[in-house]
Amino acid sequence: MKKFINDPQQFVPEMLKGIALANPDTLRYVPEYNLIHRADSPRPDKVTIIQGSGSGHEPAHVMTVGKGMLDGACPGDVFAAPPMDYVYATTKLLASPKGVLLLVNNYTGDRMAFDMAQEMSEADGVTVRTLFIDDDVSVKDSTYTVGRRGVAGNFFVMKAVGAAAEDGADLDELVRIGEKVNSVTRTMGIALTACTPPSKGSPLFDLADDEIEIGVGIHGEPGRERAKWSPANDLVEVLLDAIVPDLPFAPGDRVALMINGLGGTPISELYLLYGIAHEKLEARGITVGRNYVGEYCTSLDMAGASLTLVKLDDEIEALLAAPAEVAIRVF
Repeated sequence: MKKFINDPQQFVPEMLKGIALANPDTLRYVPEYNLIHRADSPRPDKVTIIQGSGSGHEPAHVMTVGKGMLDGACPGDVFAAPPMDYVYATTKLLASPKGVLLLVNNYTGDRMAFDMAQEMSEADGVTVRTLFIDDDVSVKDSTYTVGRRGVAGNFFVMKAVGAAAEDGADLDELVRIGEKVNSVTRTMGIALTACTPPSKGSPLFDLADDEIEIGVGIHGEPGRERAKWSPANDLVEVLLDAIVPDLPFAPGDRVALMINGLGGTPISELYLLYGIAHEKLEARGITVGRNYVGEYCTSLDMAGASLTLVKLDDEIEALLAAPAEVAIRVF
């Protein structure tokens, strides 16, 4: 393994310190809790939105802290749920009089940490609600989850509730919006290679040169099947055949289409996949109203991609179009 790294145990803290140093006017770093939060949080005029999850999925979630998105993120180690005390301390530190919304990708460890932190925060008088995200159509259960997994579709929930919170929506309204967006969001991914966690130093699983994992999880969990490599046209069809019937999406629908890189895929290949998916959706009578191409929720250095569809209506589209400012700047 060759990576830019010092001590593998310090990989996450050193990354978080770098994010904070690169954004001194807008972000703050609390090392004790792996916490990155907005410099102006908590604010008395808006609900605080927090997400945790494990590290290794960047830019989710520590790089999506900012105006119109998250107020704070407290990740665990690579592919490990944040400790309950991190979530509890973050909730207390960033608590707003309007309440706190916890966004949780549907993995067993994350659910346990956030459920316990919510109970303890409520005992201290903090108003807290939790929203679980489960957009992955690949499998119903895995070794990490009870029910479907939360993957790249979490971006759309973060974006929608973040925009609404910035406009002053109350906690009940944010839960309604988040549940609505989650209910019309579907994702599935394909891995071409495994990823290499810093503390392990070797690939998380083995794939032969001509093999792919269809429906892979963002921690390298098995998907629907291990298959032989196929041309991109065929692989996009596999993804759409799984995602489109699941909602189901229908002719006449207007959707947001995301092609998300899993960490090790060139942007040129992601746009190639987007073009194929766009045309195949049009052939099914489905209109692409908004497009997202890039890395939103990765799996370290895994070569692969996921495809997400969100069924749009006027409310969701307006929230997705609202301005946001986060740590990642292209120009």
